[in-house]
Amino acid sequence: MIKNMKHPNNRRRPTLLFLLCLMIGLCACTRGVREPLSTPRMPTPVSPSPAALPEREILPEIHYTIQAGAFSTSERAAAYADLLQSGGLEAYYFIDGDGFFKVRIDRFKTLEEALQRAIQLQDQSVIEDFFIVHPHPDSVLMDRRLAMRESVVRTAQRFVGTAYRWGGASQRDGFDCSGLTMTVYRLNGLELPRSAREQFNTGTPVGRDALQPGDLVFFATGSSTSRISHVGIYSGRGQFIHAPSRGNTIGSTALSNSYFNSRYKGARRYF
Repeated sequence: MIKNMKHPNNRRRPTLLFLLCLMIGLCACTRGVREPLSTPRMPTPVSPSPAALPEREILPEIHYTIQAGAFSTSERAAAYADLLQSGGLEAYYFIDGDGFFKVRIDRFKTLEEALQRAIQLQDQSVIEDFFIVHPHPDSVLMDRRLAMRESVVRTAQRFVGTAYRWGGASQRDGFDCSGLTMTVYRLNGLELPRSAREQFNTGTPVGRDALQPGDLVFFATGSSTSRISHVGIYSGRGQFIHAPSRGNTIGSTALSNSYFNSRYKGARRYF
């Protein structure tokens, strides 16, 4: 009788064995899926190296220049500038914000160089009174680029109404398109190349929908549809200031103008 009796614990063995197998299986499954279920490691973003980014071409800056003379008429200022040029100086004149025509002479990297040269010219009786000018807009209260944009447009607006003249780059003789842009940039302390094509090949390309005041806009207005032959200064709100053509005066035109819209070739930024 005793031999045929089952021990009470024998009834639990299958259940315990089943639970043990189940736990082992679960552990095995868990080990099998643990790695895929973990959060995958994302590669660390790599910033493009400076060499991979397009370089912004910066125009040479005019750090200091000599300003001599203030005249009520452009004729007197032009005569004075011509006299200085005949003596081997690089002189040009312009109309300032106060309405007077003023002459600037050469350019220098340091204040000391400019001052030394001005005193030398004064001792030689070439000039009388003078100022050493740092031709950059005041940027104490605003970002320098914003200040430069506003200053470039204000400078260009002073020349509105001046006659166009091919090859011209002065208030007296008149301006052609690139002579105007070169002079406006020079008055703001930047050395811009002389021709429209050279100006187009300098600076950073800008999309038409990203234009900012002070950018230069370029056109192919000649017989060739690809050759850059005209340039203007974007002044904002879809307008640009330019010296249009012989017989006309410097003025403002809309980029949407059918003639210029069809000949638009791009824009460049220099600061």
